[in-house]
Amino acid sequence: MDAALIILDGWGLGDGTSRDAVEAADTPNFDRLADAGAYGTLEVAGRRVGLPDGQMGNSEVGHLNIGAGRVVYQEYTRISDSIADGSFRENDAINTAFDNARENDGKVHFVGLVSDGGVHSDHEHLHALIELAGDRDVEAVTHAITDGRDTSPTGGRDYLSTLEDVVDEHGTGDVATVTGRYYAMDRDQNWERTKRAYDAMVHREADHEADSAVEAVEQSYDRDVTDEFVEPTIIAGGPALEDGDSVVWFNFRSDRARQLTRMLADIRSEDWADQSETSPPDAEVVMLTQYDKTFDLPIAYPPNQPEQVLGEVLADADRTQLRIAESEKYAHVTYFLNGGREIEFDGEIREIVESPDVPTYDLQPEMSAPEVTDTAVDVIESDDPDVLVLNYANPDMVGHTGDYEAAIEAVEAVDAQLGRLAETLRDAGAHVLVTADHGNADDMGTEEDPHTAHTYNLVPLVYVADDGSDGGRTVREGGTLADIAPTILELIDLAQPPEMTGESLLE
Repeated sequence: MDAALIILDGWGLGDGTSRDAVEAADTPNFDRLADAGAYGTLEVAGRRVGLPDGQMGNSEVGHLNIGAGRVVYQEYTRISDSIADGSFRENDAINTAFDNARENDGKVHFVGLVSDGGVHSDHEHLHALIELAGDRDVEAVTHAITDGRDTSPTGGRDYLSTLEDVVDEHGTGDVATVTGRYYAMDRDQNWERTKRAYDAMVHREADHEADSAVEAVEQSYDRDVTDEFVEPTIIAGGPALEDGDSVVWFNFRSDRARQLTRMLADIRSEDWADQSETSPPDAEVVMLTQYDKTFDLPIAYPPNQPEQVLGEVLADADRTQLRIAESEKYAHVTYFLNGGREIEFDGEIREIVESPDVPTYDLQPEMSAPEVTDTAVDVIESDDPDVLVLNYANPDMVGHTGDYEAAIEAVEAVDAQLGRLAETLRDAGAHVLVTADHGNADDMGTEEDPHTAHTYNLVPLVYVADDGSDGGRTVREGGTLADIAPTILELIDLAQPPEMTGESLLE
């Protein structure tokens, strides 16, 4: 094997201001690699990864930049910039949805995550849609999905209060349903969760009802249920989705919008066992970005996909590559790493390990990390691929629960597997890079106010040469995720294509 990239998802470098599960954990294997090899840090947020200034990074953005070998300006940035310059108001897909509703005496239903988390959505985009609907005299309603994962667990009250003010200002966009992302944004084929969100929107069937969006989350807090897990709640007087209406999603990230989009647009899936239970209205469904290339639906902001990404360069050079992760992060080491394209390059070996079937990952902090390592070791020893890209999901997924002790266990579980994998890679004669796509477990907040979102912190970059040393190299300062692919290409003696504008991290 020539080279390996190990991504410790959510393993950031804390600033010492709050509980830091990465710092608190016992990580002898990571420490040993950092001591033996070359150590540095990477910037993984804001414009350095193609996001707006001050916006924390995330797994989708991180893996896109890693694979592209250049800064990839994200849909988030493109959408926000279009709102700022006014071109948003002339968007064909959005205006077609408005026209469809107006011609059918229907309504436009805005669907998405109402928060400023910036990972899946930004509520400012919803506010712009409501303003546009008001200006165009279009009757609109909102199906609000609450966050609590990329934001404070109880931040929903303020976001929904702000939304109600925007609705009052523009005279349209009333909230019809409120649902936690646990239900409306599942991505792991838990279709029964998605169905509950669908039923609230389409049939106005839910276990809870409230007089306002704010009251809906306050009732949930009274039940000790925070934003992420708010059960579907219908708002009194709100309309159902009907024939002739339009749906405009305002999530810009694709993975957690797919299942509900399938139900709303009647796009069948072999993974969807109970598809006979749904028969959605004949509504025009618009995706803010491309959620799945097989969805024959209008896209407000079509993909801007980079060419000559790492996987493509390796394939063109007849190098084999192993991509492996558990299911929670499988799309990131395949779809996102390949530039947001549903393509499997020649010589690309893909291995997926199912994530544990538990309600939340603090209940099983080790997740499927041991099985990921087992699979990687087996394939390395049997197939000897040229390049490995592997993701350990634990620090991110357990960090999102806000459980500090569980996050420590998650970090330690990953460190144990890192030690096992590093030994195999040393025997295989591989150059090794260890890094993270963004932080999470490095800031767990306080016991009274747990932090469940990503962080703005730097992440580590460790290089270990094929002989287990630093190879006489150092890690330069000021590096970003866009510099990883050029570094790998240098290590395996492949020319960097001109499309890649990143630079090797090693001096």
